[in-house]
Amino acid sequence: MTSFAPDSIVLNRKLPLWYQVSQSLRASILGRSPQDPLRLPTEEQLAGHYGVSVLTMRQALKELEDEGLITRHRRRGTFIEPHARRGSPVRLLGSVDAIVAQQSGMRAELLDHGTGPVPPELAEYFPDLAEAATYHRLRSDEKTGEPTNHARNYVRPELAARIDADDLARWPMTKVLRDVVGMDISRITDTVEARLADPETARLLQVPLLSPILHYTGITYDTAGRVLDVAVIHYRGDRFSFTVTLDAT
Repeated sequence: MTSFAPDSIVLNRKLPLWYQVSQSLRASILGRSPQDPLRLPTEEQLAGHYGVSVLTMRQALKELEDEGLITRHRRRGTFIEPHARRGSPVRLLGSVDAIVAQQSGMRAELLDHGTGPVPPELAEYFPDLAEAATYHRLRSDEKTGEPTNHARNYVRPELAARIDADDLARWPMTKVLRDVVGMDISRITDTVEARLADPETARLLQVPLLSPILHYTGITYDTAGRVLDVAVIHYRGDRFSFTVTLDAT
């Protein structure tokens, strides 16, 4: 039986390995094509794929099992739950793959895209640009169709020619920039604030006007310290929580 082939990952030894592996595998699972097989490779095969110990791999799989993304059967193997599409906490731990996983697994509709002036509140991130390519997407739960968040990405114009709208319907911008466009991403700086839904957000997310939402801003940098993308995302407050994990070492 053919097994599902997850994406590869470059591990950051300063962060928990099991967490990075679980988030990378989570992103692969939620971004898979319908025709991809549901059976996962064995623990030993996955450990070899990611370059970690079997114990670390087992801990990563336990995380995904607890979330309901996979089921594990003795002697039969580990399988992806085909209809598991849960809203997850907004979790910040410093891994690019964690950001990819956070934004994966939802149906995305590209509402509009084009080129426009850089908003004044974002001008500090694009000091050399007057205009940026913009993409506005609405993400919905694949099972219920319920809207969960809407996102605007402001991207350097020279990158726009290499961004395909079909890729944005399947993957978050971070993955597209890294894996499709081929940009070297060094870090993402995140800010999450509690805000009240404005008229546009209330309409798109189908929530009452002035109801609480989570306002997320993610600044993506390349290895030269240049900002590639600014993501501004509004999450429904009743579907997401905010979790920060601090490493004591």
